[in-house]
Amino acid sequence: MEKYWEHFEDGDENKLIYTTIFNEYNNEIEDHIEKKLRHKVPDFCMNSFIENLVCHKQDLEGEVFEMLFTFSDFLAFKEMFLEYKNMKEGRSIDLSQDIVVTSLSRSN
Repeated sequence: MEKYWEHFEDGDENKLIYTTIFNEYNNEIEDHIEKKLRHKVPDFCMNSFIENLVCHKQDLEGEVFEMLFTFSDFLAFKEMFLEYKNMKEGRSIDLSQDIVVTSLSRSN
């Protein structure tokens, strides 16, 4: 993400470079995941894995699955880059200053 975040702009129009970045991102991530899974599961098949993810999308929750779905969902991919860009430019919400930790037990 570090390599391309500056290319992304919030808007309805998509630049041609987004497709190139999307394809490169997908290839790198899929290759990495496939390599790691084949090490653990010798007969692992990435195509079957992706088909299963798509078929069970409504049953899967969590950030890991959201990230995995960016492989096939361009809009989710673009949104992920826009959120990263906002964070890099200091435009994301920082709740760390607003959180206060208070003990619920009293010490005597």
